[in-house]
Amino acid sequence: MRSSEFDVERWTLDVERLLQMPPLTTLELPGIKKLRSGKVREVFDLGETLLFVATDRVSAFDCILPDAIPDKGAVLNQLSAFWFHRFDFVPNHMIAIQYNPPDELASVYEQLRRRSMIVRKTEPLPVECVVRGYLAGSGWKEYQESGSVGGHKLPGGLELASQLPEPIFTPATKSESGHDINIDWPECCRILGEDVAEQARDLSLRIYAAGREHAAQCGIMVADTKFEFGKVDGQLLLIDECLTPDSSRFWPADAYITGQSPPSFDKQFVRDYLETLDWDKTPPAPSLPADVISKTSAKYREAFTRLTGADLVT
Repeated sequence: MRSSEFDVERWTLDVERLLQMPPLTTLELPGIKKLRSGKVREVFDLGETLLFVATDRVSAFDCILPDAIPDKGAVLNQLSAFWFHRFDFVPNHMIAIQYNPPDELASVYEQLRRRSMIVRKTEPLPVECVVRGYLAGSGWKEYQESGSVGGHKLPGGLELASQLPEPIFTPATKSESGHDINIDWPECCRILGEDVAEQARDLSLRIYAAGREHAAQCGIMVADTKFEFGKVDGQLLLIDECLTPDSSRFWPADAYITGQSPPSFDKQFVRDYLETLDWDKTPPAPSLPADVISKTSAKYREAFTRLTGADLVT
């Protein structure tokens, strides 16, 4: 049974315990088939369900870096669970927030603790559902070139980080190289079918609005985000992750200024550092210095704390 209430005390990140463990970068579960390793998640087949394990891997410019960010996977997992519980107006794939392995795998329990989720199997839509409320990232670049974003004509004179007149839906697909490819609304309808495209668009805008409203009360602005949906028996379910620092651009409201890129609660420290290097953004990626790793980890934990109201032990 799902509840719109999230038990903060039960799921508060146990930071003291996590900091005693090395970051998790890969995982094998003997006797359990691994279906795939994504940029962050390891996905295992439990038969009728899937096991998602969020690692501490970090990627930038579509490259997985050799260093991990402590606590990152736990933050992504628990924050997604928070939103899945909160948004009772949209069904999601979450069945249980914790996987307790069988006795023969008891030795891996600490690796799974706080970062695992049992989910329903779905047929993922081949389109990522991106919602933008502010001009940033690729949207800002597109606006500078054409005055539009994702086929939405916008007013002239907007600056970097300007709030849009209203949130816009700008879908994207993935190429084999892993890069997002922006598509327009007619192409989205062609790929998904008009009915499914409209459902995905309307749900995305509604989830974004609800998430942005809650985040604003926590001093965080949700500049943009992306959602993924899957189908089960013809029903759309929200899947993967939801409103995390990996899938969203979070800005602190007290540092927001138009005309410049605000600081953010995500891996921006990583991107900024990599931009200073003589690196062509192709594998192998360079290592990260300790201060970049620690600052990025702190930003992830702060986002979790602000959004859920949970107190982290530091």
